[in-house]
Amino acid sequence: MNINKVLCCIVLSIFVLASASVAIAAPAYWTDWTSEIAGAPIVQGTLNVGSSTVGVTFSGTYSFAQTSGGTNYWNPSAPYISSFVDNAPPASDIIALNAGGTATITFTESIKDPLIALVSWNNNTVDFGVPIEILSYGAGYWGNGTPILNTEGDGFYGSGEVHGVIRLPGSYMSISFTHTSETWHGFTVGVLGLGEPPTGVPEPATMLLMGFGLMGLAGLRRRFKK
Repeated sequence: MNINKVLCCIVLSIFVLASASVAIAAPAYWTDWTSEIAGAPIVQGTLNVGSSTVGVTFSGTYSFAQTSGGTNYWNPSAPYISSFVDNAPPASDIIALNAGGTATITFTESIKDPLIALVSWNNNTVDFGVPIEILSYGAGYWGNGTPILNTEGDGFYGSGEVHGVIRLPGSYMSISFTHTSETWHGFTVGVLGLGEPPTGVPEPATMLLMGFGLMGLAGLRRRFKK
């Protein structure tokens, strides 16, 4: 057996595995909406991500906001769980929109791949202006529906009572979207983590794969020396 060929195959396998995106469900951090600003269409809250606290501000016309108690529209939880996200928004915090227009969500710190959980987006046309991904949807508090991506991939149309989660890949300090009117449709915001890993520093999963690969190389060298 040619050891050089074996070593080349192992090294190639390490880099292929390290560069692949492996979907592993993780707990999402969901916004704790805490207060409404009197006389302004603004709702404020926080994202507690590990030891970091990120301020979150919603601005735009809305119907109501639940910041302390109320109906838990995130029950049942099934539409909000996927191969990426393993928990629905907790408790009852939610912002409900009715009149269409533009809504903006701003953060005090850069967040990575923000999540938006949806309740009852019924026949809405929604546009984020940036690529989105539909992570999950299904039967929720107000029934069932299907989000249909537009041709540009930066928005969706709600066919039926859409309950689910969408993700905006990338890092953001703010998110804006347009939506159309109906009685009301609700949302909240979450994340799996903050910012981007430092340039040149491998992510934990990548480091683990490289570690296994190096262990394998060491073992092969010992075998061929015998």
